[in-house]
Amino acid sequence: MTLPLAWRGVLAGTVLAFARALGEFGATIMIAGNIPGRTQTLALAIFQASQIGHDDRAQVLAGVTVLLAFATLWTAELFTRRRARRAAT
Repeated sequence: MTLPLAWRGVLAGTVLAFARALGEFGATIMIAGNIPGRTQTLALAIFQASQIGHDDRAQVLAGVTVLLAFATLWTAELFTRRRARRAAT
């Protein structure tokens, strides 16, 4: 009964948590390390690529991060509008 009333907040929290996780850097490198293919996140891959001089790879990875963030926000907005249309009818 409560979850249908709180779906907007749950969706917003999920999107914000996902966006925060995309940019997580410090905790990942301190706790999990930076093992390529195992514990490396996009933020760590961008950092490593820029540190070793592969700026073109870092730019591509940054673009992937931006596209992923926009796709997530667009999907959340789509769900919100679809749910609002159903509630209006």
